[in-house]
Amino acid sequence: MKRVKIFLSLLLPWCLKRRLLNSIKGFEVSKEAYIGLSFVNPQILVLKPGSNIGHFNVVINLDKLVLNENSSIGRSNWITGFPTKSDSRHFAHDKGRESELIIGKESAITKNHHLDCTNAIHIGDFVTIAGYNSQLLTHSIDIYKGRQDSHPIMIGDYCFVSTDVNILGGSVLPAYSVLAAGAVLNKIYAEEWKLYGGVPAKPIKDISKDAKYFNRKIGFVY
Repeated sequence: MKRVKIFLSLLLPWCLKRRLLNSIKGFEVSKEAYIGLSFVNPQILVLKPGSNIGHFNVVINLDKLVLNENSSIGRSNWITGFPTKSDSRHFAHDKGRESELIIGKESAITKNHHLDCTNAIHIGDFVTIAGYNSQLLTHSIDIYKGRQDSHPIMIGDYCFVSTDVNILGGSVLPAYSVLAAGAVLNKIYAEEWKLYGGVPAKPIKDISKDAKYFNRKIGFVY
């Protein structure tokens, strides 16, 4: 019945679509939020005021999707997960795993990106996942243990993630950081106010604390 309601909602104007979605257990969609022509089917959905999901996105098999105030998911993004209540043998060893995407306030995922939320992806406030064709991958095969494994990805506040990057499970991009185009982030970093780049990514240079991107009060960049 839930999936039927979501498919039916694709055909309705927003005011009716929002009412139908809010009739689904675990869905909480603000009057000031919006979803375009996209299939969005996590177990729990929370859209805070001003948040929006554009057209042609697919969001499936997640425990939870949360967009905080004025955050957005643009167009043609593929966002998948692996529910923790699955009976599958995959990830059965990882009792603390959370299949969720949590996006902070005033943050944006642009378009044509792939987010694998087998484990948690947490994106802070005033963050931009920019450009095209980036992958955030929380799971892979552990060749030593011969099984699927997963680790969360954390992106701090006021980060700028450039086009065509890969962020792997277990990685942390600290607040006030830039991840350069084409980079592969595969570890935990803690130094803020840095440009990270390369394959694998490493600190390249300092970023001035006067840079206007890192002092915004409104997430949208003109």
